[in-house]
Amino acid sequence: MQIVVQEWERVLLYRDGRFEEVLGAGRHRRLRWRRRRVRVPVRPRLLVVPSQEVLTADGLSVKVSLTVAARTADPRRWYEAVDDADGFLYAALQIALREAVGARTLDELLAARDSLPDDLRGRVAGSAEAVGVAIDSLALRDVMVPAELRRAAAEVATARAQGQAALERARSEVAATRALANAARLVAEQPALLQLRTLQAVEAGGATVVLTQGPAGVDPAGTGRRDG
Repeated sequence: MQIVVQEWERVLLYRDGRFEEVLGAGRHRRLRWRRRRVRVPVRPRLLVVPSQEVLTADGLSVKVSLTVAARTADPRRWYEAVDDADGFLYAALQIALREAVGARTLDELLAARDSLPDDLRGRVAGSAEAVGVAIDSLALRDVMVPAELRRAAAEVATARAQGQAALERARSEVAATRALANAARLVAEQPALLQLRTLQAVEAGGATVVLTQGPAGVDPAGTGRRDG
């Protein structure tokens, strides 16, 4: 018989129920007598683990979903090891996801979104290899937190921002008060600084300055006359 194998598949050849060989891409000729052939797809495929409701280590319920790009690395093992290799891997992913999320608090889970796929891949590597599947990539699709927790987080963030703003205002007021106190001390120690500041104000033209030489009503010439 003539067997044509496509690039995206491999053909398993059995004789009297016993495995004989794997045929790669191309045209092959074999005797038909007492032989059976099985076509196994080897191109990458996408496995989607929909939202799973899982409890975190601190007892909060979250929904997590995964996408996995996998391919058949060992066609014979993929066909012979279990009845449904992709279903077997799907179940292993579900269990690994529950274990990984259950070992973390919510804050740890959200902080570990980038590293969690590597953890999951390590947990399912043995199961995938056992059924002849290679995992090319694994990614978290969503981590959905209950609405009440999202509202609480928003309130905490708002309160934190308000507290930070109040702290900055208080720091500004303290700095301004300290600057005034320093200025008052310098003027008390060096009275000439006040005259210099007055001259600066006159030069800037932004203030009205009244200069006097003595108490009001005293004749500067000393004639004894007083303004009445």
